[in-house]
Amino acid sequence: MHVHFKAMESYGADNLASQAASANRVDLIQMLFDGLIESLTAAQGHLQRGAIQEKGKSLSRASRIVVGLQSSLDFQKGGELAQNLNELYSYVTRRLLHANAQNDPQALAEVHGLMSDIRQAWQDVPALLPAQALSTFH
Repeated sequence: MHVHFKAMESYGADNLASQAASANRVDLIQMLFDGLIESLTAAQGHLQRGAIQEKGKSLSRASRIVVGLQSSLDFQKGGELAQNLNELYSYVTRRLLHANAQNDPQALAEVHGLMSDIRQAWQDVPALLPAQALSTFH
């Protein structure tokens, strides 16, 4: 996968540029997922409190991160896995739109669970790769 820095902008942290400069691709993807999970958690809280405008902002941020992750997929190198992730990200985008339009906490919880599982998988990647392979993720 090639991670675009435009996707990182959706994460929104002030010191992200300096972190991104020294991070490998796995780290960058993990940071994106952290931002995505953070946005989904915030949206759930806003929805529970009836703060609809804030919920919309959090879901908009989450959607931008998902689109960034989707646009970073490398279909040539990623093959079937990249295609599966592409379909998952498309589904997640539709569910986020639904959750936002319908104020649907179940759809939001579903997306949160799916993305948490994928985040956990990315957390396990460094242990599966030889040390020199991580340096080639730049």
